[in-house]
Amino acid sequence: MQITAAVCRETARPFTLETLQLESPRDNEVLIKVVATGICHTDVNMRNTNGFTPKPTVLGHEGAGIVEQVGRSVRKVKPGDPVVITFDSCGTCSSCIQGDAVYCLHLGRHAFSGQRPDGTTALSKGKERIHSHFFGQSSFATYSICTERNVVPVDPTVPLEILGPLGCGIQTGASTVINALKVPAGSRIGVLGAGSVGLAAIMGAHLCGASTVVALDTQPSRLDLAQELGATHVINGGTEDTFARIRDIAPQGLNYVVDTTGHLGIIKEAINHMSPRGVCALVNTAKGADAQINILQLVLGGRTVRGVHQGDSNPDIFIPAMIDLYKQGRFPFDKLIRFYEFTDINQAVEDMESGKTIKPVIRMSIKN
Repeated sequence: MQITAAVCRETARPFTLETLQLESPRDNEVLIKVVATGICHTDVNMRNTNGFTPKPTVLGHEGAGIVEQVGRSVRKVKPGDPVVITFDSCGTCSSCIQGDAVYCLHLGRHAFSGQRPDGTTALSKGKERIHSHFFGQSSFATYSICTERNVVPVDPTVPLEILGPLGCGIQTGASTVINALKVPAGSRIGVLGAGSVGLAAIMGAHLCGASTVVALDTQPSRLDLAQELGATHVINGGTEDTFARIRDIAPQGLNYVVDTTGHLGIIKEAINHMSPRGVCALVNTAKGADAQINILQLVLGGRTVRGVHQGDSNPDIFIPAMIDLYKQGRFPFDKLIRFYEFTDINQAVEDMESGKTIKPVIRMSIKN
């Protein structure tokens, strides 16, 4: 079938909207008519990086839509079902079997290879091969081929156009606090960076009953929103002495830190300002840098620094839970969203990179 997709052809160049051919779903696959998709910094990082995800490719991994067709072995969903699309996994490795699909041993193949495990792609343009299956979806398109494992049926009473970011960014932030760190009531937590992941973490901390929730950013508008969403204290890192403020706010140290910045200096100082038995969760994957941490400080303080992918989430459980909390008015993630038409995808990326927009969501208004 013919679809419209935003194709990444050259490193660090704008997306181009093109008409492509999409294969029919295989036995374990699901064809989704994409209603809307969020844009994540990972999409932009892959566009701007050489040698990680092959090009030409269709990116996008925060899709939401309607099931159009299912393969013969699919039982989880049926045509007409509304779904959120999340990360894909193999389902057969030791991590997947233990219920930790977020740490699938073949995550790289399923997320970044630009093809199915057998080396084929679902997209083409004439005789040209276009890489597909980014995070198992490539949702910068009017239609997406997914697997049964990475589609999550959702409540049909909630607008699908707001739900795509629950598949990655919002899930990562909230689940890091709720599921990975399991922040108890009364805790002191610092969230470094108030983008979509950080603000979701702040909402998660508020839900957990943290008594001190410190938000760090350099944009006043984001700090204002952080307070609205549950931050008890905000620090503007561009105008204030960040860690002097943290010492004033939490003289005994922070019990938990969630870093979304990837800034090594900030991470190191944040660890220095954790309480004994404090835990720092690193969720930013953009830089892939090596961090230097004082081992004596970790040992004598019983402190922990750990990486967290997708918040340790089980999407089939956590995505519906986030939707239920949203319906109750306790998880207003829609306040992070700004909508763009598909034809304006490059403007949406520009606005996200400049900080003008926290979570751009693309509406797929083009008909195929």
